Amino acid sequence: MKWVYVAVGIALFVNMLMMPNPTGEWEGVSILESIVDDSGVSNAVSGILFRNRLYDTIFEVIVFTIAILGVGFLLKNEKPAEKVARFSDEPSTILARLGATITAMVGIELAIRGHLSPGGGFAAGVAGGTAIGLIAITSSSKWMQEIYKVSNAAVWEKISVLVFMFLAVVTLMGWELPQGQLGALFSGGIIPILNILVALKVALGSWAVTLLFIRYRGLL
Repeated sequence: MKWVYVAVGIALFVNMLMMPNPTGEWEGVSILESIVDDSGVSNAVSGILFRNRLYDTIFEVIVFTIAILGVGFLLKNEKPAEKVARFSDEPSTILARLGATITAMVGIELAIRGHLSPGGGFAAGVAGGTAIGLIAITSSSKWMQEIYKVSNAAVWEKISVLVFMFLAVVTLMGWELPQGQLGALFSGGIIPILNILVALKVALGSWAVTLLFIRYRGLL
């Protein structure tokens, strides 16, 4: 029986080598240019995420939200860690906080200009979450928790999700802002706003998960 599997595998491999690879005839129409023209943004990836496949992006945000809720649900019955491991030496602290500052600035730039250059809401949110993680491994867990509560990060996270859902549904219904001039900062209609909302959601959600793991695991 083993030889049958080997023979079938060899046959499929030879078939892939010998089979011609047909190319579609688009008559000079560039898909990339079509996406840029339709979305009004220079970054075609942002145009696809927040316009051509906005329906999928909505559920990606929902999945991320459910993941955050799942972490809290699974850890809520565990005992908080008695000891939290973090960097205490000065060189590591300085380097981590310097990295956090740079990463946070990159995240802000990716959120604001994600529709013009490589970047966007998800990448900006990951950069923001990384900055928060670097601060967390060099700071007191109680201080991080207090900052999280004082800034009402949990409330802002929920607001960002609700506003994103509302704007996304309105967009799917056909309502759009003026696209503006291609390549300008204020262009792309509602796409830059959706980018910023996703970045806020991902960054604040990462902050919540980081605090949960610090509290119940003692480690990031």
